[in-house]
Amino acid sequence: MLADGIYVMLNGKYLGPEKPGPWAGIFYSFKVDVFKLGPLFIIYGLLWLAFAYSIYSSQQWGYIFGIVLSAITLWYLPVGTLISIATLLALLLARSKII
Repeated sequence: MLADGIYVMLNGKYLGPEKPGPWAGIFYSFKVDVFKLGPLFIIYGLLWLAFAYSIYSSQQWGYIFGIVLSAITLWYLPVGTLISIATLLALLLARSKII
């Protein structure tokens, strides 16, 4: 998301196909130009990096932060949704000591 946010701000388009994925429909319904969302993607990318750091360094705040971040990334169909669901499941399973 960080790379995509920087790329769209510099080039006016996202990495990959010319047309954004299914997630863009959510923003189009609110009349939001999805090609102006670079800062949002940069923030999300930085938040995911902070989450990765929290898990790597065993920070206590990482678990709740990961749950919240995953929940607020579910809108990013299809890739973000799949990653968010996988992260939520991994966090919940790790918390219950199953994995």
